[in-house]
Amino acid sequence: MMTEAMTARLKPVQPGRTSLVAVLDIGSTKICCVIARLVPRAEGKSLRGRSHTVEVIGFGYGKSSGIKSGVITDLDKAEQAVRTVVGMAERAAGLTVQSVIVNVTAGRLGSETFSATVNLGGQEVERGDIQRVLKAVNERSVRPERSIVHALPIGYALDGQKGVKDPRGMVGEKLSVDVSVISAETLAMRNIELVLHRCHLQIEALVATPYASGLSTLVDDESHLGVACIDLGGATTTVSVFAEGQLVYTDAIAIGGHHLTLDVARHLSVSVADAERLKTVYGSVLPGQADERDLIAIVPVGATPDEAPGQIPRSHITRIIRPRIEEMFTAVRDRMQATGMMDICGRRFVLTGGGSELTGLPEVARRLLARNVRNGRPMGISGLPEMAKGPAFAAVAGMLIYPQVCSQEFSEPRSARLTGTDGYFARVGSWLKSAF
Repeated sequence: MMTEAMTARLKPVQPGRTSLVAVLDIGSTKICCVIARLVPRAEGKSLRGRSHTVEVIGFGYGKSSGIKSGVITDLDKAEQAVRTVVGMAERAAGLTVQSVIVNVTAGRLGSETFSATVNLGGQEVERGDIQRVLKAVNERSVRPERSIVHALPIGYALDGQKGVKDPRGMVGEKLSVDVSVISAETLAMRNIELVLHRCHLQIEALVATPYASGLSTLVDDESHLGVACIDLGGATTTVSVFAEGQLVYTDAIAIGGHHLTLDVARHLSVSVADAERLKTVYGSVLPGQADERDLIAIVPVGATPDEAPGQIPRSHITRIIRPRIEEMFTAVRDRMQATGMMDICGRRFVLTGGGSELTGLPEVARRLLARNVRNGRPMGISGLPEMAKGPAFAAVAGMLIYPQVCSQEFSEPRSARLTGTDGYFARVGSWLKSAF
């Protein structure tokens, strides 16, 4: 049996009403907290799926600690890092946060599509019929140690006729649905929950990082025609595929921008901090004409202050970085081909995340993936500080958009309490009655 949804489902924001939302991005290299006000859009100016404008009122940002590849490795360090960042955002906004929307990268994110059918007996499709067919999805088997993060209906069919967007009120014999289910390992998510509980924060919802990145960087036409969004994070690279406007596939590989930094540090025998600077300032995946002549000063680990720094040509850094980048994109391509997603994603890839700012990355990705590639930045968020407007904050921006689209999802009402909570999760799920 599919385990219960790990996350509470947000009550969708009401059209015409202003609401506050707090999001927390727990990454391997950075932690970011944003408090924002969702303000209804003016009539006639609404984007598809966007009913509100996001206005940031509090922002906190800091270095990650106690977290590796999205997995909690030290509860105390992770707790301190989260407390610091949330405190910064609270002071900026002038209010206290009690619950947050949190991203999920840990727990080996997986994606499967399930189908289910119920008999209608020639009657009209009612809300209860949609609930029955969505609940039937839970009868399909997955490994019991995994929990659902998202359950997104991607298409209904009535008597075998596909392409039905909203079957309510229609008449038929059989109602079928395809549901894209994003799951992750339960224990990895419970450790995230434990850290937040120690910070006296409740989880309002968990959002898969690749889904959030896609929400903030893709335009409507891309998500309908088919597109894949690759988020190159600090220690993980996540992939999301959208088709017909819906998320249909996610995946994650444990290689990210920090691995490039470690490669530079090992090859040049410099400190990790120096390697990060060299990668950021001089890093490229395409050789330049003057790279052999441009010399870069490096200070080896353990060098004394009176030692003269060494020198290497800029091309040497390119030769260190490029193989790891090619490994990343080859792994993404092979996984997508194995699952048939290279055909569904159409002819376009969008690169985002902090690692996507490397010079020449789209050109190398275009050659390895044999698709059109562009860089993506978060769109539709006002009030973010200048440093947070880049692709490294795509997941944060997507979590601010998520409350506007969460009504599309399905979740079973919960009865069990999660470790370290006071039963907050047991009280959600009643939204389903109004969602359909």
